[in-house]
Amino acid sequence: MGLREYAIRRGIETIATFFILITIGFFLFRVMPGDPTAILILNPHLDPKARQLLRQQLGLDQPLYMQYFYFIKNFIMGEFGYSYHNGRPVLELILGVRLLNTVILVGTSVILAIIIGVVIGALAALRRGTRVDVGLIAFSLVFYSMPVFWLGMILLMMFAVYWGLFPLGGTVSATLRHQKIVEVITDYLWHMTLPLTALTLIQIGYNFLIVRNTIIDILMEDYVTTARAKGLPERVVLYKHILRNAMLPLTTIVALQLAGIFTGAVLTETVFSWEGLGRLLYEAVDSRDYPVLQGLFAIITIAFLIANYIADILYAFLDPRVRYK
Repeated sequence: MGLREYAIRRGIETIATFFILITIGFFLFRVMPGDPTAILILNPHLDPKARQLLRQQLGLDQPLYMQYFYFIKNFIMGEFGYSYHNGRPVLELILGVRLLNTVILVGTSVILAIIIGVVIGALAALRRGTRVDVGLIAFSLVFYSMPVFWLGMILLMMFAVYWGLFPLGGTVSATLRHQKIVEVITDYLWHMTLPLTALTLIQIGYNFLIVRNTIIDILMEDYVTTARAKGLPERVVLYKHILRNAMLPLTTIVALQLAGIFTGAVLTETVFSWEGLGRLLYEAVDSRDYPVLQGLFAIITIAFLIANYIADILYAFLDPRVRYK
């Protein structure tokens, strides 16, 4: 099977998978406990007729299959509806400032975690069994197994509450009036430091373990032994034969981590009150805001499926054996 035929087949499978996932998501949100009208109308003594009228206006009185039909129809037309909570278009909520905040925060953490994980993973593998290797393994496992919300609260308690070095949350200081763009950027980065640190630390461990174990396996391969026996410099063996082949397993990991930029970090953004997509998802779940949940779920699904598709194509390009399995 050629690369073109493989790409077409995987593309068809990706599209089919997407429609299956958004269908599951649609019905999953509707079996959640709670009623959106109960969130919008907090008065328990309200006339039931008024609540029923609101359900009709939101289309919640129709059978599930009709709601699903309209959902698919609107999705194909690029219409995600309006938020139940504030009446704004869903795409406006998702593709606005919140997306930018999430891309900056999560994107930076992913890039830093990949770079640091690859560097210390290669260092540990090349010094296997030494104190450096043991220390890096312990460091990575500690943060890899640590819940991000717990780490976030520890950072807030230490650096924001006790020492007062960083703010308790938000993206910028609401009480300050910035005169220059440099002041805005500085204030933004000041607020981003703690959530960025938490996100980066918990991601380093996974990248480190993958790179370290992959390089150790490659060091035992015959072509590495042959390259060294031919008298090639160790630097050439490292970069041309070891690291190059070690990047193959990282292809999928990096692609999925980059796709995770569009999902937001729900727990991290909630703990640090960071106005991003993760916090928007939390607020939508809390208020049973179906249109926002469906829009976010669709964006997240698209991001991960595209990332997985690209990773599959890169795999097939780098290793032709994948096409025939």
